Amino acid sequence: MTELRQTLFAPTEQTEPLGIAQQLCQVLEDDIVRGKLPPGQRLEEPLLAKRFGVSRTPVREALQLLTATELAEKIPNKGVYVSLATPERLTAMFESMAELEAMCGRLAAKRMTSGERHNLEKIHHELAETVRLGDSDSYETLNRSFHNALYRGTHNDVLVDVTLSVRRRVAPFRRVQFQSLARLASSHEEHQGIVDAILRGDFKAAEELLYGHIMAVHDISQDYLSSLRDSAPPASSMAAGK
Repeated sequence: MTELRQTLFAPTEQTEPLGIAQQLCQVLEDDIVRGKLPPGQRLEEPLLAKRFGVSRTPVREALQLLTATELAEKIPNKGVYVSLATPERLTAMFESMAELEAMCGRLAAKRMTSGERHNLEKIHHELAETVRLGDSDSYETLNRSFHNALYRGTHNDVLVDVTLSVRRRVAPFRRVQFQSLARLASSHEEHQGIVDAILRGDFKAAEELLYGHIMAVHDISQDYLSSLRDSAPPASSMAAGK
């Protein structure tokens, strides 16, 4: 229990402070996309509250957040069950994310100050060290910082808010990709092209590269979810409940 609580309430990136319910939701998201919670499994508030050592209130809020990411489904009069987005739905989410990131890249290439460009390049160099060390957790954290820096570089608060909202829905899949050390290297290589485009003010290249960068994650996520569906029990508790 102590270990779980230490993991759950570990400090998070200062630019994205998480409440207790959000932290609970993130743990559940990771459990689902890593196959620890299979499709169809019921998510029971009392058991989750006991697992995390919290009251049922933040658990209930976390389950509400989880259904918004479409990794869980609330069935009236039955409860909340693990579910996986259909291939079509996942594509729709990633296409939206890719378009928004592409727009951020285009505007950032035009509007970033010299200081902001320097900061982006600095984060990119820090990411290189995590790749060298094979430190996927640190890479994932710095990766968020990298993309956040791009968003802020647009100098468009409305676009930043919309982009962060959509990112929230695909975040579990963006995290799980980094279980592969090979993906760390390819992600960083894609970042290199993006940084180069930003630094030289090539907004068209930045736009195209960011779109491709996000859709690369889409392809990985589709393959990964397909493997989870294939390994799921043929008769889930959710299906029985329906």
